Amino acid sequence: MPRGRRAGRRPPRWSLLLRYLLLLAVLALTVGPFLWQLSTSLKGPGEDIYRYPPSLVPHRATLANYGEVARIIPVWDFALNSLKVAAANAVTNCAGAALAGYALARMRFRGRRAALVVFVMAMLVPVESIMIAQFVTMRELQLNNTLLGVVLPGCIGGMNVLLMRNAFAGLPYEVEEAAFVDGANAWQRFVRIALPSVKGTLAVVAIFAFMGAWDDFLWPLIVLSDQSKFTLTIGLNFLHGTFADNQRLVAAGTVIAVLPLIVLFACLQRYFFRGVGEGAVKG
Repeated sequence: MPRGRRAGRRPPRWSLLLRYLLLLAVLALTVGPFLWQLSTSLKGPGEDIYRYPPSLVPHRATLANYGEVARIIPVWDFALNSLKVAAANAVTNCAGAALAGYALARMRFRGRRAALVVFVMAMLVPVESIMIAQFVTMRELQLNNTLLGVVLPGCIGGMNVLLMRNAFAGLPYEVEEAAFVDGANAWQRFVRIALPSVKGTLAVVAIFAFMGAWDDFLWPLIVLSDQSKFTLTIGLNFLHGTFADNQRLVAAGTVIAVLPLIVLFACLQRYFFRGVGEGAVKG
């Protein structure tokens, strides 16, 4: 049999079946818990959520649990606070990481390698080990119990800087050299040439930063004390404490917290998968 025909031969059926079974198992492990929470949040009080075998489809779906969550806690105010924090975190990370990544990838200055090592070492430090120092700093700046105090420590992440640095490093030098010959300065080359070429990586940074700020629980719990400034993750903790016996309300609060992340990823998924490839390119 010719080598070309042998190379293009389809894999055996048992191999395809095994792949699909593994994909279904991964899908069940990743999507299954969310579907179960969604199903629980739509079940009424007369339906047993602990029955065996479990029922994923509610017999009489209702949205009353979501209204009850909104009645018990100001969930929409908490969600607005989380949206402010997450949006600010995404914007500051995109802007700061892009500037720092471009400087590390394209500019030549003394201490560039040392700065890159510092960013790598910053990723190795556990966040929990520096939270006391962060809280003392926020208190000295009189930013404790403010949303700005929640945003400031995570406004630029070391991982995001490295992602942007790898994306800029993968771009060909010839384009920027031609712009330099035409008289473009560093800022013009950054804004008009380099930045539009790494939109995918910017989407990755935006998604990671938004998700990290939206899901953060420990730092807002430490720095915030006024209930009117609570983020959604802290506010939903009231459901776990006072109403722990009603899992329908807990599930409804969980779905409310997850839906914005699903919408964000659905809007940026095209750029997200393109950005994963950009960050892996080595020029």
